[in-house]
Amino acid sequence: MTILRSVAVDTPSVLDRAQQLAETLAQTAVERDRQGGHAALERQLIRDSGLLSLSIPKRFGGPGTSWTEILHTVAILAEADSALAHIYAFHHMQHASVQFWGTEEQQQRLLGESLRLNQFWGNTLNPLDHRAIVTEQADGSYLLSGDKAFCSGALGSDRLIISGWHEPTQSLLVANVPTSREGILIRDDWDGIGQRQTDSGTAHFHNLRIEADEVLTPPGYVHAPFATLRTCMVQLVMAILFASLGRAALNTSKQFLQQQAKPWFASGVPSAVDDPYIQQRFAKLWLQLKPAQLLIDEAIAQFEAAFAKGSALSAEERGAVAIAAAEAKVLAHQAGLEASSQMFDLMGARAAQAQFGFDRFWRNARTHTLHDPVDYKVRDIGRWLLSGVVPTPTAYS
Repeated sequence: MTILRSVAVDTPSVLDRAQQLAETLAQTAVERDRQGGHAALERQLIRDSGLLSLSIPKRFGGPGTSWTEILHTVAILAEADSALAHIYAFHHMQHASVQFWGTEEQQQRLLGESLRLNQFWGNTLNPLDHRAIVTEQADGSYLLSGDKAFCSGALGSDRLIISGWHEPTQSLLVANVPTSREGILIRDDWDGIGQRQTDSGTAHFHNLRIEADEVLTPPGYVHAPFATLRTCMVQLVMAILFASLGRAALNTSKQFLQQQAKPWFASGVPSAVDDPYIQQRFAKLWLQLKPAQLLIDEAIAQFEAAFAKGSALSAEERGAVAIAAAEAKVLAHQAGLEASSQMFDLMGARAAQAQFGFDRFWRNARTHTLHDPVDYKVRDIGRWLLSGVVPTPTAYS
């Protein structure tokens, strides 16, 4: 049995490369999870795979790979190593950010440079952290000073999507700048219990100069519906990572049950996989994962169609994508946590030995599912069902 992958794709070579990379990352995943820190060698392997350019449109020289395929590569990598898949997915979200928010000239310049130099982009946006303050200068540039937390993928990146809080307008400025610029210090201080190699530490800015043509959205800017699709993409990536962790936990449990687990003495069966209680528990976990994956597939299809509409996308159409992403994320959240926790009930006491590192699935799921409260996603769905009100676009809905 292969855990569900139902997304249809048109370019097998892209998936083949992702699968080969995933197999390589899986070989060291347990030990690297124990070590934590910056996975420089593995990030170079991701660069060398050629997968970083997938999200660059054909009109700028890139492959113009569909979001369906890109997000499928995220799922493949996440089953092997959810931390590095997290960084990889966030890189593509930063490419998407320029497409959502940037002018045609900015897109051509920034994405063209990313393609030529095979860049790895990181994130220091974090819209709820207002400690980094931006001030406008007389020449139209800005200065940014302060700290940012949860800066996934920033360490070791070539470019950053950053945000700064603008006090006069009580709003964010968002820009794209080179990570090497004077005034940026990326700290290797991430110490979460899971997702240990996501480089999600803090960034410190000191009088960082942001040129006017590097600003993607100035303070006080009101986004059209298309630009707010970025949030839907973020939520979809979360759902994919959660479901992938669940699939990885269930597949790992299956292999352990087939190869190493011993049947409980009172079961009266010759092997662990013949135990009716194990069969029942495994089936229940599968019955959580399968609908989660189906909703993810549905949400990806809606996102793809909405992205293709560009500036013609309506608020109602955007709202439908947000609901689909919320539905997928809620089920994936629950399925990922359950599968990564109950895998020990399936495998038994022997599976709790540190040598196996099976706890990483739950730690990764538990850490990442805290990104934003699932209760508010459930509330959004309930409000929509009862009143027909779609989520108000924010950085989390």
